[in-house]
Amino acid sequence: MKTWIPNGAVAGPVEITSANVQRGDVIQIGGQPCRVADLRQLPLGAKRLLFESGEQLTLHPRTRLVALRVLRRW
Repeated sequence: MKTWIPNGAVAGPVEITSANVQRGDVIQIGGQPCRVADLRQLPLGAKRLLFESGEQLTLHPRTRLVALRVLRRW
């Protein structure tokens, strides 16, 4: 199991939904930070999030979560 370790990159909290979730988002579930490794589209706009730890979470279209997203500066 690969553990997520903060590397000093600039990250900010964002509200995510099934429409804007991205690979690499870090969601805290049960006190543990989980990084989204892959996404799968489901019917009616839902998405299944697959985390690096092997766990899965189904995100329905009306669900809103707060996640950390690395802010990219170009």
